[in-house]
Amino acid sequence: MMRALSPLPDTDAHAEQPTTRVFDVRGMTCAACASRIETVLRKTPGIADATVNLALERADVVLDNGTDDQAVVDAVDRAGYEATPRAADPAERRRQREREEVARRAAYRRTLAVFALSAALTLPFIVSMVAMMAGAGHLMNPWTELVLATIVQAVAGARFYRGAAKALASGGANMDVLVALGTTAAWGFSTWMVLTRGHGAAGHLYFEASATVLTLILAGKLMEERAKAGTTAAVRALMALRPEVATRLTDTGEESVAVGDLRAGDRVLIRPGERVPMDGRIAEGTGHIDESLVTGESVPVERGPGDPVVTGALNGEAALVATVTATGEDTTLARITRLVENAQSGKAPVQVLVDRISAVFVPVVVAVALLTFGAWMVAGAGFEAALVAAVSVLVIACPCALGLATPTALVAGTGAAAKAGILIKDIETLERASAVDVVLFDKTGTLTEGRPALVDMAVAPGGDADGVLALAASVQHFSEHPLARAVVEAAAGRGLALRPATGFKASVARGVSATVDGAVVAVGNGALMAERKVDTGALDAAFRAFEAKARTAVFVARDGAVLGVLALADPVRPEARAAVDALRARGIESRMLTGDNAAVAAAVAADLGLAGWRGPVLPADKAAEVAALQKAGRTVAMVGDGVNDAPALAAADVGIAMGTGTDVAMETAAITLMRPDPRLVPAALEVAIATRAKIRQNLFWAFVYNVVGIPLAAFGVLTPALAGAAMALSSVSVVSNAGLLTRWRPRLDADARPPLKD
Repeated sequence: MMRALSPLPDTDAHAEQPTTRVFDVRGMTCAACASRIETVLRKTPGIADATVNLALERADVVLDNGTDDQAVVDAVDRAGYEATPRAADPAERRRQREREEVARRAAYRRTLAVFALSAALTLPFIVSMVAMMAGAGHLMNPWTELVLATIVQAVAGARFYRGAAKALASGGANMDVLVALGTTAAWGFSTWMVLTRGHGAAGHLYFEASATVLTLILAGKLMEERAKAGTTAAVRALMALRPEVATRLTDTGEESVAVGDLRAGDRVLIRPGERVPMDGRIAEGTGHIDESLVTGESVPVERGPGDPVVTGALNGEAALVATVTATGEDTTLARITRLVENAQSGKAPVQVLVDRISAVFVPVVVAVALLTFGAWMVAGAGFEAALVAAVSVLVIACPCALGLATPTALVAGTGAAAKAGILIKDIETLERASAVDVVLFDKTGTLTEGRPALVDMAVAPGGDADGVLALAASVQHFSEHPLARAVVEAAAGRGLALRPATGFKASVARGVSATVDGAVVAVGNGALMAERKVDTGALDAAFRAFEAKARTAVFVARDGAVLGVLALADPVRPEARAAVDALRARGIESRMLTGDNAAVAAAVAADLGLAGWRGPVLPADKAAEVAALQKAGRTVAMVGDGVNDAPALAAADVGIAMGTGTDVAMETAAITLMRPDPRLVPAALEVAIATRAKIRQNLFWAFVYNVVGIPLAAFGVLTPALAGAAMALSSVSVVSNAGLLTRWRPRLDADARPPLKD
């Protein structure tokens, strides 16, 4: 049985000065741009720190007390880019995102139009080159080449000239500088040759190089933007879940109001097929609600009076009335979105090295290009050969792939995890999670349901199990004891009708009794049976067998005759064994720490096949166990859901909290599972390993393109056109490789896969 979903803790609720503000940044084209903005921001008075994410086009800025957003906007403007503060109100933030999406699509269409024109004008150059390679000679007049290439240079090159001018004006250099330098050099030399030699310039022109490079880079930008849009789909999907309007119930009837106008205590009508506009609790109605995009739970869950509902969940077949408990930034959906965005904006430790390289990359490449030009001239190869080699170096060295390698993989991995109901707080968690080799589970509420249930029963010879259960439930219907509630729920689950009971009496530490259909029915332990002189001999063996399995056993007797024995226990979650088996298949050891008694702990551990257990243990003992394993060289993940688990969650290398647990546990943990399914534990470790592997793959290929490409260009192996194609391919391949992570889904089984390696 699934426990009710609890709201996530507000990780921003206790934020102290200085404050962190988020800004959308426009105009970045490569890692050098992001590094330049970070440098300018960090040197600005009133700004304590800044982190810029190229893939998300986002800046997280730590402001000193008293510094306003305008200081950040002005600083980014000085760096040659544009910044806009993100709205705090969820509704306004959603509208802001929609405006940005409209602007992004319009910019994409403009780039597509420019690319189409550039490709059409470049095609004759390609045809001419193919013909010349086939021995047909020059098909194009030099003056025609000049006209076509000049249009491409002016139209397609305009964006690179603007970007280069802004970068140089701010004292930096970026990809646009390299593209502008390389293509202008090729176009300028060819233009000079045509103007001075006319038709005699044929064979000494490089218009096809400048035009092809610009066209290929534009093609790469288009593919890159499409791939980036796919990696950021998770946050956009979360933002789109929140309705704009709600139906509020008043004393005079229904009224349609903006969601932002709802207040705690308001009653809201949720019609079939509508999304829940706020966090609340159902006051009237029972139905099924699809929470898949919030919790990752694929099957709609039944909700009735008193049960919680969360913003963005999709109502099923019944009209529901819910009382508002949270709106706006306090809702579960808003907090999930913030957690995902914060995780995606982080940087892997290796990214620090990449940022340092990017900051000096463009000046170094320009120096290499000049050195290449000089070396070819000294070698006597001539001006043309030296120019072609230098241009090739400038074109292939654009550091786009370096800047996109880490953030695109991080965005894709954390987004895919969020869709599965796994919330990862930061990049450091991914690094640590990928190295975990032992998982410590809390028992109650983590491996077990967290509340007692009827798990077995035995009846006297000739007895009727349903009849015995119905009698016991009829007597215990008036009791609030957890064990009594479990018996009543078991009877309801079997569809058994309860009969009126009178004369209810509770005996402390023994059980209860009442009169049902004129007969006295007693439900309790051996002491109650002895008190009432009930002969339990026929079922004593069953009673002892249940207790041997660490279950709570109670007799059911009527008019002094024993009818049956009920066995109650906190049942193991049906998914727990699969989770332990999946971890074992990955080479990860599973152990259990519990405050419950040793007999119960041993029974659960044996049932699940755990490698070890300790119980009963105090909260401090759990943290000490974590520390002991770490001292022995193990990387430890702790999984829990209660306040008593918080010390161990904080001490572990990776703390994993059940989203149905306490706020303290979730606030302490680095990973939150949005539904109480232990199989998400190995899934969380798997997505961490996959994301870390993608980051390493991307960085490898990004460095390979430059480390191999620049020397090849410098030695004349690559022409400018081939260099442009390689540069465009590097960015597209890195983003596309990261995009493969968006297809990740948790494999919720226990197949015998070998341990995952990164």
